[in-house]
Amino acid sequence: MNLRNVAIIAHVDHGKTTLVDQLFRQSGTFRDNQRVEERAMDSNDLEKERGITILAKPTSVDWEGTRINIVDTPGHADFGGEVERILSMVDGVILLVDSSEGAMPQTKFVTGKALKLGLRPIVVVNKIDRPDERIQEVLDEVFDLFVSLDATDEQLDFPVLYASGRNGYANEDSSLREGTLKPLFQKIVDHVPPPKVEVEGTPFTFLVTLLDRDNFLGRILTGRVNSGVVKVNQPIHAIDMDGKVIETGRASKIMSFRGLDRVPVDEAKAGDIISLAGLTVATVSNTIADVSVTEAIQAQPIDPPTLSMRFAVNDSPMAGREGTKVTSRMIRDRLEREAESNVAIKVTESEDKDSFEVAGRGELQLGVLIETMRREGFELGISRPRVLFREDEDGKKTEPYETVVIDVDDEYSGTVVDKMNQRKGEMTDMRPSGGGKTRITFSAPSRGLIGYHGEFLSDTRGTGIMNRLFEKYGPHKGQIEGRKNGVLISNGNGEAQSYALGPLEDRGILFVGHGEALYEGMIVGENAKTDDLEVNPMKAKQLTNFRASGGKDDAVRLTPPKKMTLEQAIAYIDDDEMVEVTPSKIRLRKRHLDPHERKKASRAKQAA
Repeated sequence: MNLRNVAIIAHVDHGKTTLVDQLFRQSGTFRDNQRVEERAMDSNDLEKERGITILAKPTSVDWEGTRINIVDTPGHADFGGEVERILSMVDGVILLVDSSEGAMPQTKFVTGKALKLGLRPIVVVNKIDRPDERIQEVLDEVFDLFVSLDATDEQLDFPVLYASGRNGYANEDSSLREGTLKPLFQKIVDHVPPPKVEVEGTPFTFLVTLLDRDNFLGRILTGRVNSGVVKVNQPIHAIDMDGKVIETGRASKIMSFRGLDRVPVDEAKAGDIISLAGLTVATVSNTIADVSVTEAIQAQPIDPPTLSMRFAVNDSPMAGREGTKVTSRMIRDRLEREAESNVAIKVTESEDKDSFEVAGRGELQLGVLIETMRREGFELGISRPRVLFREDEDGKKTEPYETVVIDVDDEYSGTVVDKMNQRKGEMTDMRPSGGGKTRITFSAPSRGLIGYHGEFLSDTRGTGIMNRLFEKYGPHKGQIEGRKNGVLISNGNGEAQSYALGPLEDRGILFVGHGEALYEGMIVGENAKTDDLEVNPMKAKQLTNFRASGGKDDAVRLTPPKKMTLEQAIAYIDDDEMVEVTPSKIRLRKRHLDPHERKKASRAKQAA
């Protein structure tokens, strides 16, 4: 059968998943009367809630006798590890760019990987029906981006289509605002080469790029068949990068992609993207092959993690009340399982065996992992993120830098530049982007950006957009000032009382409301001053038989407390604080709950 393998890459929210919906509809994958959810490829709960793609997922459509295997990829750089592996499965890429926002940092990251592998892109300018479209300038930006990424002449001669994914049309003429996606299908068939593989006379080989689990089939390995043919029940073995055999078994089930479903097939040939069951140990980047094969397929190297957090057993006085999975053994097993399927994450156990250092690409990636775990019933104590330092050839300390692209209303640009300077960011570009907005680009150490996003949204009244991308390891920038305000700390255990919370509102911003359970060392609010303050939010009014003068008691009117999301809490805490995460609550606390222990730790830190 005629076959094409293609990946769709784009920045967050540029419309990949919506475009795939329309490709399904117009290729006849769905019945006319079939009820299909919007963004059908975003299958897990977190993806639906956040409206972003987190996991790369293959699918396939049939169009006029050609099967097109499409891989929907995440747009956020934190999930770049998914994209780097996926690109080895495809022979071409569709680069989707918003007609107004243009080429963004994440676009640069993924496109660079694709061009390095020699893939020829098809550029689709999406959302051309936007009132603020600037199609020609966006195309110039894409061309400049390709040149800066050392694209070959062949890659620079890319075909362009103008589309609206939501309305389901794509054309070669930018002035048209109607039609179908037939030009896009045709362009994929004409421009993307069929897989260069050998079917006849070569043994079966297959590189694992995705790992999944099924309650009935066990471990499911997904990837592209590199050579030969595999049949159900054929003896196979898994070999690692060095050619060492990990395990031997049989291909108990072979599944091919048809639309949103995995369909069992009797055999699969070279070039096709399939899922395979039957092995219990093999994992991502292993080669699955006929038992006669001894040489592994070379897997793409994955960029190293730049950020780490400590995942600890929850040791607060409320531990075990809200979650079902609270032991270090359960946490270890879950993290090891995650590291197996997500090669961008590294897990190391601490010496005390009660905590684990989890390194990843960024706050969002680790935040999604924590959110997934709490929904599964885990209780955790999470530390502040810290960057991973390295040493260069001269033995000097280096740290990760990020390219930060900020779109902001002109009136707030001065504030943003000032704040980024305080965080040791260097401005590399500043230009008007139309509509009273300015686009500012910085090169900034990742360390200074931890916790800045919430402050940035406050400074820009919620109108600013910030995009970040790992740039390089550069010289260490020295001391960077963190959070300026101290916190209000509960001095005992009990329930928060309105009578006590009312006067505390003058001290700062409260994070808890009336009736919430508190414990000693728990953070109940932000102090208006720079130092930490221990307070008693549990003091109740003394009840007597005497009436208040004037005939009525003073009613306490509280401002609603500030409730933080998981990402905001992780970004907010300081080095001596933790986030307690349970299935139903997110609490902030001091690492040492006892005030004497806190003083001791603070003195030890100053002495060091």
